[in-house]
Amino acid sequence: MISVLLLVGLAVAVFVGFNIGGSSTGVAFGPAVGSGVLSKLGAAALMASFALLGGWTVGRNVVATMGGEIVPSTLFTLPASVGVLFFVGLALLVSNLFGVPASTSMTAVGAIAGLGVAAGDINWGVMGGIVSWWLVAPIVAFWVCAVIGRYLYPYLDVWFRIDRTEGPLFEYNRVASIPYPVPSATTNRRELISSVLVVVIGCYMAFSAGASNVANAVAPLVGSGELGINQGILLAAGAIAVGAFTIARRTLDTVGNDLTDLPLLAALIVEVVSASLITFLSYLGIPASLAVSATMCIIGLGWGRATRTVKVRDAAAAAVRGEGEERSESGEGGSKMSVDALTAEPDDEVQKIGEEDPDELQTKDLFDPASTGRVIMLWILTPSVSALASFLLFEFFPIYR
Repeated sequence: MISVLLLVGLAVAVFVGFNIGGSSTGVAFGPAVGSGVLSKLGAAALMASFALLGGWTVGRNVVATMGGEIVPSTLFTLPASVGVLFFVGLALLVSNLFGVPASTSMTAVGAIAGLGVAAGDINWGVMGGIVSWWLVAPIVAFWVCAVIGRYLYPYLDVWFRIDRTEGPLFEYNRVASIPYPVPSATTNRRELISSVLVVVIGCYMAFSAGASNVANAVAPLVGSGELGINQGILLAAGAIAVGAFTIARRTLDTVGNDLTDLPLLAALIVEVVSASLITFLSYLGIPASLAVSATMCIIGLGWGRATRTVKVRDAAAAAVRGEGEERSESGEGGSKMSVDALTAEPDDEVQKIGEEDPDELQTKDLFDPASTGRVIMLWILTPSVSALASFLLFEFFPIYR
């Protein structure tokens, strides 16, 4: 018979996967749903399919790392596994209370590290490699998108500007009683290609989410031997699918509506860069945060767009002379860069760097360092608290024996 404790562990794993599905679906397919290219039902179906594919392929490496390489799998007794999963669920609660997308990956690793320290058996080499990538990945995400924003974004906007014409994107014809979609009379070729691109990138994002997040729900149970790796991936992917078909409808509304402040092209750049980075880390077996990378991509892309008003040599010369700071309030210069600069749509003729109007790229709602600091603090705080709480739990209640 299945023990009550195992049922509790399975319930917590399903809860974690359910919430991952609810949040990740909005991130992956919000642009497609918000622009009217894809329905919520279609987004949920694609999320379920590609999250399973990501977990079944690349995600195995992350499950292996979290289930037996940070600490020996022998420490994952059933009670210890449930304890670790409890802290992952607690991270989701903290995320909801503070309105900050706390990283379940980082929190889960923190809880596992706390278990290893309490037991005196942790692989510091593996742990050091993971933490190193946690520091490097957001920096890479920021600078890749900063370079794109400064040097490529205006050209990409001209070449791949995504516009919608009036009327539906597709119409349906029938062969016998079987319907099949065809582009409507009002749909032009550019709109059709861009719409397909939006959906394809959403599927890629869903693949990345599955690869990085499946382990968060089931790695301790797989490490304990209570679930086989195939069973664990199917359980996590099924829970993600349930979340995609239920609570994700609200997140899709939120993300789709919020995209009025983030152009569709910018959202797609953020998705491609962050998903590529996380997929690469998942291939290496590194549990990393998709939310952290995506947020740093948004900040980097906006900062890069805002810096187009100043040439590098001019900024350096002004810094040497001590100029620029006093002009920041008037929008004529300054060191504070605007994420809202992404909302400025370039003309068909791209202006050179240093020639663009600062008023077009910097709005009065400048990037708030205090808000960013609060987010980063919580990203650091949640895994730290998870590790400390896990250590105290397993130090005084050695349920891993």
